Amino acid sequence: MSNLDRLRAAFRTALGLPQDLDVDRLEYRGIEQWDSLAHLTLVAEIEDAFDVMIDTDEVIDLSSFGKAVEILGKHDVALAG
Repeated sequence: MSNLDRLRAAFRTALGLPQDLDVDRLEYRGIEQWDSLAHLTLVAEIEDAFDVMIDTDEVIDLSSFGKAVEILGKHDVALAG
């Protein structure tokens, strides 16, 4: 499984989404499931999946799937499709 697929799986798991749902365009509060509590669950899921520590500014900036890709890139996680 690619890192990009692992990130997609983290989003689906943390937000309780179906495995076939396209998450690449998701945005914070763009769906009912992604509320403030689920946001923290998502951060923990990403940290566990990629063995990184996301700092407070990054937690606040994590506003979309694309932003998650960008943040992980700063932690030297390669996210090629």
